[in-house]
This record gives sequence, structure tokens and C-alpha cells, in this order.
Amino acid sequence: MRKLLAGLAALCLLGVVPGTAYARPQEDAPKKVIKIGVTQSVDSMNPFLAVRLVTGSIQRMIYGFLTVPDSKTLQPSPDLAESWTTSPDGLTWTFKIRQAKWSDGQPITADDAAWTFNKMITDDGAKTGNGPAVANFQSVTANGQELTIKLKTPQASMLDNPVPIMPKHVWEKVKNISEYDAEVYPTVGSGPYVAVEHKKDQFVRLEANPQYWRGRPKIDELQVIFYDNPAASIVGLKKGDIDLIGRLNPPDFESLKGDDSIVQWNTQGRRAAYLQINHGATTSDDKPIGDGHPALKDPKVRTALHYAIDKQKLVDEVQGGLAKPADGSIIPPLYKDFFWEASGAEKVTFDLAKANKILDDAGYKKGPDGVRTMPDGSRKLQFRFSIHTDTPIEDKLAEYLTGWFKEIGITLTTKRLDSSKFTEETGTTALFDIAISGWSVNPDPEEVLGTHLCSRRPTANGQGGGTESFYCDPKYESLYLQQQKELDRTKRADIIKKMEERLYVDAPVIALYYPNDLEGYRKDRIASITPIPEDKGLLYGGSGYWPFYTLEAVSKDGATAESGGMGGGVIAGIAAAVVVVLIGGFFVLRRRQGAADERE
Repeated sequence: MRKLLAGLAALCLLGVVPGTAYARPQEDAPKKVIKIGVTQSVDSMNPFLAVRLVTGSIQRMIYGFLTVPDSKTLQPSPDLAESWTTSPDGLTWTFKIRQAKWSDGQPITADDAAWTFNKMITDDGAKTGNGPAVANFQSVTANGQELTIKLKTPQASMLDNPVPIMPKHVWEKVKNISEYDAEVYPTVGSGPYVAVEHKKDQFVRLEANPQYWRGRPKIDELQVIFYDNPAASIVGLKKGDIDLIGRLNPPDFESLKGDDSIVQWNTQGRRAAYLQINHGATTSDDKPIGDGHPALKDPKVRTALHYAIDKQKLVDEVQGGLAKPADGSIIPPLYKDFFWEASGAEKVTFDLAKANKILDDAGYKKGPDGVRTMPDGSRKLQFRFSIHTDTPIEDKLAEYLTGWFKEIGITLTTKRLDSSKFTEETGTTALFDIAISGWSVNPDPEEVLGTHLCSRRPTANGQGGGTESFYCDPKYESLYLQQQKELDRTKRADIIKKMEERLYVDAPVIALYYPNDLEGYRKDRIASITPIPEDKGLLYGGSGYWPFYTLEAVSKDGATAESGGMGGGVIAGIAAAVVVVLIGGFFVLRRRQGAADERE
């Protein structure tokens, strides 16, 4: 699974059966249209199969979930489930499903939710997108509007379930979920928008859902336009072909300066960028895998690498000052309850002399060429650094790391891979030494924590997994189980911080920085948009649909943005299937089979 949000695209549901109650807008009426630029295309319109980060964002706009992040606190709040209760032992959850309608006019019941979860439990083909989300479910039953879920063990993240609830009356007709593309429009959903058109690697059109239980959105149509690279999307924003673009890298963000028609949005992000270290990868049955350098099995070597990284320099020079140095772990400071930061003697600071001493004391001696060897002299400390192809920001990062590691007697050679090969080598085959990585963290961090579990390693035949580090540590595993069962939020947060501390000290990953959320939108097209969280939060790529539900458009007369279909200028800028993967931007695949939000 690798991570690492990012875009918005349109996923969505299924087709409407004859006699649908969905009311299409009047063709001759002026439409309020907003166009969003993205650099990642939808992988599947079938939510049971989709695994890309962009898809999760669209699912939030088309489907209802049991709960949704609160727009102010990001904590779970009612969505299709208007209330819930828990048994004293934490094993039985009862949800009251609200009285609402699908976009085709059919009533939403608890049976829809039960069918969705049971389909995932019983059909392997339906587990592709969100399988782990139901792994702890013992049984799921429905009675009218009451949904009952019995768990195998208590689960503190239960209210952050990432599975979109599907309309049973539509989806039960699908014979083979694993082969169904769901390209039938308009879709049947329960969110604020309905997908009405999708052109692969080009665009998705969403229309306001008049049946939405909160009320119809304030715009009529949301178009998601795909570009083959961020630079092209920036040109599109400046020309007015699109109205908003998010998940920008610093150079692209800085290029928006001086344009009075564009608002630059710079706030705390939900990502952590880090190095993944091949510390001796194994499969889920503990068999060695890959070709990682044996020196990286030594925690002293990993600690020395950590001391040899000037994180503030990386923030200043690689991220243009638009990030925060990571003196913590994989959860960014946006999530105050769960964020942990090292202090005192435990804090690793940039110190080349200390890094050299650690390696000297551990017996890694420098040769005549200045490169260290293994204590037995069998092999030089020459590591590969895996990055993505055509990513200038990662190339720049590699230059700095190469220079610093040379100062401590370690040679670093850059290895550029396309996104699919990168995901394979760093998540399944372990054919790497050190790799760039990152994750867009959800308000509840259990999923990203889970990517470092023993069980997330691939099987002997390379299947499953979703690991972010090939990590398998008894202490970390024990803490994970403790936090999973702890229903007191404060106590659970304390346990999670111990997990972050363990990752920081043992260093299977080394956090570098927390990138800012960088976005841009045209103020002559967008009258208002509410971020999530509402206090200096994210617009595009945030947790939930709130920004695009509250969106208001501007027109020539200051009232509405009028537009027909896809303009020629837009079509010219549309992506042709190439997805550029950037360290601060988009990851083609979630490096996991977990929650649909990734979320990224």
C-alpha cells in the first residue's frame, strides 16, 4: 500500500434502474459549475475495487458512511448513522440509520449497510478496496433502521469505519463484483453528489443530489479534470480552465504568486514524509525476502543515518520552507490528540560527528576511499535510494542525503522507478535499501499504524500485505492491540504515542518533515469554500466532503458561475493517462488494502 492522498476524482456508484426518481437539472437553465484539477485518475468506478487515494475522496461525495469527520473537530459525527450505542464489553455496536433516500428515491435502511458489510465479509472480490475494515467483524445484522455489528475483539476505531454504504437494491444484481466496472450513469448514492459521466483519464462529472439528507449542494455541477502533470494543471488554473487545484508541491505553489485572480491556500497538512529502511524484510511467515543491505539490519546504522539528516535544511531547501521538520513520527501535528514529538536525550538532531562515532563504535571502519565496510569487512556500506521517475523534488532530496551520508562514510546511489515498480519493490518484493515514502493520515490514525504490523507483510507468494515498512516488532504489536481495545480516547492516545516513539527509536522508517497543504483557487469563480477542519483546514484532499458541499460559485454578475459542458481549453489540458507521483503530492496506489480514504 503505499501511500501517500491525493487527488479528487470521481468514483462512484452504480447505475440507476428504470423509473429512477433522480431529477436531472433543466438543460436550458444556467448551471453553477466548478471545475477541480487533479493529477491522478480514477482506477475503478466500483468502490469495492478502487484503491487509489483520489477515489476515496470522491466516494465521500457520492456515498454516505456510518459516520463522517466533524467539520470542526474531525472526530466522528453522524452521517447515515444518526446515533449509536455500545455494549459494556465493547463487542456489540448498534447504529440507528437515519430516515433518508437514495438518489433514485428509494429509502435507505439498515439492510443496505448490512448487505454492504456482509458482501465484503463473504466475497473475496469485494475486499480489494477496504477488506481490513471488516476483518474484526463477527456478524452484521439489520432490523428496520437498526444495524447491529458484533466484533471479535473491541475496536476503538469503530466509529471511523471507511466503508461507503451501498444501495442493496442496485448492487445485489451484480453477479461478479471483482469484474464489474460500474460504468452506468447516473449512479445511485446517498451523498451530496451523483456521478453522471466519466471519461477514463479525462474527467468525471458530478451533479448535485436533490435527495441528499442535509439538503442540495449550492452548486449544480462539479467537474473533476485530470492532468498528466502538476505543471499543466497550474497553467489550466491560470488560464481559467479549472477553478481549483490542490496537493501542490512548493515550486508549483510559488508559481501562483502575483496572480490577483488566484488565492494561495497554505495550511497544515495531513501528510508525513519519511524514509523507509529495508531493515531485513521478511514475509508474513517470517521468511527473508528481497535484497536489502545487511548493514541496515543493525539499529545502530539506522540511528546513524537519522543523525546524518538535517531536516531543517530539507524543509528550507527542498520544501521551500513550506513544511515542518519531523522530530516525531508518522502522525502529523494536524492531529493534536495523537501527535508525538521527541524531546531531551531521545531527540535526534543533525550531528555528523555523532553519526560517525556511532558507526566507529559499532565496528564499521572506513577504507582508504572513505567508504565504510561491514565489521567483518565483507561488504561496503553502499546503499540504493529508491525514488520516483521524473520527480525533481525527490531528486533534490537525494542530492542532500547523498552528500550527508558521504560525510559519514556511506555511499548513496539514486534508483529511479515508475510508480508501479516502486510500489512493487518497496511493498512486496523488498528489492531496495532505502526509499522515499509518505502517508496521508486520517483523523483516526489506526490505519497508518496498522501498516507497520507483522500481518501487513506480504505472503510467501507476494500476495496481500499492505506493509509500509516490512516491520514486525513484538513491542509495537502489543501496543497496537492495547490501543485497539482502549475506548477511552485520552488513554488510547497515550498508547499510540508510545507506538510512534517505538518507530522513532527503532527507525524502520525515519520521518523527514510534515508538508504543508498547498492549494490554489480562482476567486473570480469561487465565492466561498469551507475548509476541513474549519479552522485553517484543507480544501482539496481533506477528510470528508465538507469543502465541496459548502462550495459557492461566482458568475460574471457576481451570482453564479455559468458553464455548459467541457470547454475546448479544458479538453486540451486533460491528462492522457500519465500520473506524476510527487513526494508532496500524489501516490498512485494506497500502499495498503485498507480504508478508502488514505487516504491520501
